[in-house]
Amino acid sequence: MALPDQLLLSDLLRRQVRCEQGHEHGMGVLAWMHPPVHRLLGWISKPSHLGSKRLAWRLNQLRGLGEQELFVQGEGADTDLLTVERLPTLIDAALIGQQGQVLGSVADAAVELSSGRILHYLVARSDPRLPGSSRWRLSPDRLLDQQPGQVVTALTQLDELPLARASVRQEFLRRSRRWRDQIGEETSRLRDQFQEVGGRFEERLEGWLEEPDGPDSPRRSPYADSHSSADSYSSANSHGAWEAWGEDPDPDPYGRRYDPPGDRRSRSRPDPRQRPDPGQDQDSDEDPWI
Repeated sequence: MALPDQLLLSDLLRRQVRCEQGHEHGMGVLAWMHPPVHRLLGWISKPSHLGSKRLAWRLNQLRGLGEQELFVQGEGADTDLLTVERLPTLIDAALIGQQGQVLGSVADAAVELSSGRILHYLVARSDPRLPGSSRWRLSPDRLLDQQPGQVVTALTQLDELPLARASVRQEFLRRSRRWRDQIGEETSRLRDQFQEVGGRFEERLEGWLEEPDGPDSPRRSPYADSHSSADSYSSANSHGAWEAWGEDPDPDPYGRRYDPPGDRRSRSRPDPRQRPDPGQDQDSDEDPWI
């Protein structure tokens, strides 16, 4: 399998070392690095579970990567556990912030295989051995000082670093923050639209109140003209209908209907209960009962 351009140090250490003769030399246990220049020189493997023997492999001996194996060329350098423990490394070092607080620990590193240059470190907030924990990307130029077991930065919190891998909790918090920002933006947009519509309505209302109906006439309702035109139209139609019949309209067509019971009779017809006047001319042409 061809070598990639860059590789995580954890992927290098978790594979079994196999030489060109097919012999296994154990899994990687430690990175062999030069911290002042942020460069990986190689790694250390443990060929046997028993004993203190260790093998040191240079990075340029790496020839291929398998699913669970590293293919190397040549033989590893023999060393022991005491020498390996004195090798300087930044892996598992505590990350110190600006106020002197511990922000996390250096859990991993991304390495350029052709040169061994460390591109960036990966920082964990909690124990890096926990599966699914978050990782933040820390570039080497942000390190202010290096001491055995710790590195110093000017950070106040890990959120100032770009997130390389999010845990379930961190992903939920990040999405919740994004949804809250989107809801806030949508609410602000709707509020601006309502304010704009309200301002337009207020301007139109003020303009209608400031427009006079005439130079000396009092203010009238905008519905007054429509009511007056409707009344004049109905009056003209009623007069036209009576003129077509050749008669004048009754000024009070419903007045007799609501007269008292004694006044509902016609004024031209005499009351049948009253006797005719004896002195009245009996030969008159007019019939009092008609």
